[in-house]
Amino acid sequence: MHVNLKRTLTLLFITIPLLGFAHEVSISDQEILRNGGLWAYIRVGATHMLTGYDHLLFLAGVIFYLTNFKDILKFITVFTVAHCVTLIGATYLGIKANEHLVDAVIALSVFYKGFENLGGFEKLKIKPPDLLFMVGIFGLIHGFGLSTRLQSFETGKEQFLAKILCFNLGVEIGQVIALIPIVFLITLSRKHKQFPAFYKAVNWYIVLAGIGLFIYQLYGYSLGHS
Repeated sequence: MHVNLKRTLTLLFITIPLLGFAHEVSISDQEILRNGGLWAYIRVGATHMLTGYDHLLFLAGVIFYLTNFKDILKFITVFTVAHCVTLIGATYLGIKANEHLVDAVIALSVFYKGFENLGGFEKLKIKPPDLLFMVGIFGLIHGFGLSTRLQSFETGKEQFLAKILCFNLGVEIGQVIALIPIVFLITLSRKHKQFPAFYKAVNWYIVLAGIGLFIYQLYGYSLGHS
């Protein structure tokens, strides 16, 4: 267990910078959107979710907490509906916030899920909030983070709503593609006797990744206001 945890921590500190850069709006993405029409928004939305490690870490944490497919489907549906509401609504209405601050809150959601999975609330003798409710709240925040990214692009006014919906569709496609192997691996790992050690190591990774991403985003915010 200690060896696995040590390897996990080492991997964490190697990959934290990559996690932080995962959501950066690239010049190539802007060119794809400028020249590719509505299909390009689907493509960029899917790519954005597939490289959105903060979103995927949170979802992995949620799935680790659940034990059957029905519950997984229910929780992922709530998360999906919630992030669609803020992604589409905030983008269409032009509601903006500093992307580093939004991503810092998303990082805290990652920390929260790992902390809960490790029994953090029980150790503090605090009753944890209803998980389905918290997944919905965090889904709204994650969707707002996706909206800030979409609003970072130059989308123009032509077919504006269609572009938002296509980007959202791409996000959902990317989420499904990413979740299939995550659900498969976690489900498969439950059948092995090493699962408790695997569970603990991965959730410690989620906790520390959340802390690392939170610090990284606050640092990015401070650079923009220095």
